[in-house]
Amino acid sequence: MFRNILVPADGSLHSLKAAEKAIELAKIDRDSFINVLYVVDGNTSKYDVLRNWDLLQVTDQRTKKFHSITEKAKEAGINYELKIVRGDPVPQILKHATDYKSDVIVLGSRGLNKLQEMVLGSVSHKVAKKAKCPVMIVK
Repeated sequence: MFRNILVPADGSLHSLKAAEKAIELAKIDRDSFINVLYVVDGNTSKYDVLRNWDLLQVTDQRTKKFHSITEKAKEAGINYELKIVRGDPVPQILKHATDYKSDVIVLGSRGLNKLQEMVLGSVSHKVAKKAKCPVMIVK
C-alpha cells in the first residue's frame, strides 16, 4: 500500500502521534520505509545557536528529540531514516516528498489556541494543498 512514508516531525506531541500512525501504516507492508524529516527553520536555528555554541551538541539535541520515534520504529522492525535539513518547512517537505518519491506524507495537525483548535496548522494546511501524493493529517 504505502511503502515510502514521509513523516515531517518537529518533536511536538502532534508530530509524535503522526509518527506512531506512520509506524502503524508501515506494519501493513513490511517492505515499507519511513523517512522522518526535521526541517530546521531560521528561527529554530538562531535559538539553537544562542543556546548552544557547540554544533555537535546542537545536532545531538536535535536527534534526541526524535529518540522515541526511532525507538518505536526499531521495536516494530520498520526501516527508517532520520534526516535533518535547513530551510522553510513547506518547500523542504514538498521537495523531500518529490525527491524520495513518497507514497504518503503523514504529519501532525496543531491547534494554536482555543479559537484555532479546529483549524489546521499553517504547515500542515499548505502541505496538504500542494503535495502531489496523499497526505494524512493526524491530530
